[in-house]
Amino acid sequence: MRLDEVVKKYVDRGKQRKLLLLTSIAWMFDAAGVMLTSFVLVHIVRDWNLSYVQGAAFASSTFLGMLFGALSAGLMADLFGRKVSNIVYYLFTVTFTFLSGFAPSFPALLAFRALSGFGYGGLMPSFNAYLSEFTSVEFRGRYLVLLEASWAVGSILIGLFAVFVLPNWRWCFWVFSLGYAFLPLFLRLPESPKYALLKGGKEGLEKALGFKIGEEVEVPKKEKVPLIALLKREYAKKTLLVWFSWFVVSFVYYALFTWAPKIFSNVGIGVVRASWFTFYMMVAQLPGYLSAAYLIERWGRRPSLGFYFVGTGLSALVWGSVRGDVSLLLAALLLSFFCLGVWGLVYAYTPELYPTPFRGTGNGAAGVWARIAGMVAPFYLGYMMDKGKGLFETLFWIAVLSMVAGVMVWLFGEETKGKYVD
Repeated sequence: MRLDEVVKKYVDRGKQRKLLLLTSIAWMFDAAGVMLTSFVLVHIVRDWNLSYVQGAAFASSTFLGMLFGALSAGLMADLFGRKVSNIVYYLFTVTFTFLSGFAPSFPALLAFRALSGFGYGGLMPSFNAYLSEFTSVEFRGRYLVLLEASWAVGSILIGLFAVFVLPNWRWCFWVFSLGYAFLPLFLRLPESPKYALLKGGKEGLEKALGFKIGEEVEVPKKEKVPLIALLKREYAKKTLLVWFSWFVVSFVYYALFTWAPKIFSNVGIGVVRASWFTFYMMVAQLPGYLSAAYLIERWGRRPSLGFYFVGTGLSALVWGSVRGDVSLLLAALLLSFFCLGVWGLVYAYTPELYPTPFRGTGNGAAGVWARIAGMVAPFYLGYMMDKGKGLFETLFWIAVLSMVAGVMVWLFGEETKGKYVD
């Protein structure tokens, strides 16, 4: 009996929905921690009299930490288990985001943000792999997109909180103390069935599921060098494509959202309204995720991802071309809708490309490219603004990247809808 068949038979829908809810809570804290940068950056720059380059360094310090978190996530998840890695990265996320509110100086804040980023970067691939291994194949894609949709919920919540407490930006960090209330729930979660089988055999699988299994269960093959396995002939094309996809969507997302309030301000929108416009962009993320969750099972992974990438590129061109408050906002909302649809799809698509022994490594390696893009993107927007470049010129290259990624997915992507993942 294949492991996906075991999950379908022995893990009921109620338990899978419960795990979706719990992993989504962790994901919301992760999203809130990353996206609070969009709201506090302008105020930190003003309070500490920072330059655009220093402001970009503040954003990039988070992504530097996320890079190391993503690099370590696969190794930790594959060696010590999904449950252990979940808890470690969640604690980094909550603890160092909270402590960032007490930073006495800009260098101290950079250090705290880098440590917070370590948690953010590791939490996402770890929890993603965990949920994917507890979910039945027929609706795995939808559940993983819904997990990613909780990013929008976390962004909306921190955005709403921020617009009411700013300019006191420290409260945006202190609110993360609420995260400790959920730690006991994560400590009680079982190990994922696929990892339990790989490490403990059938007995370990039965312990994770809480059931005796009468059938014989196939044990996934082991790979001694997971990182190299990602670039073996069997996986090289899909690995390179998914790395490029993660890089592009991360570059687009963090370039725009990190500086969104400043982008709006530069075209004549007041600071307070610019914060609200950024909040509305975060609200537009949610229908982007939900539509992707619907289409991923209706159209499949490859056509959906290509469609949302191209939609992102076209929306960027529209945003750079229009004038007037309402038109600028509507174009920004459309861009947010498509861009976050891409995010949901790549998170659902990636774990289906790799077998259990190095799925965590596959997720983590893809996340590394997202973090590299996250470090570069704020400097790109900062540089363009420093040089006085117009909005259309700034967004043109973002649009080109997005549309190239969409065409690449359509041409070279592998469809994984309905396929068993060993």
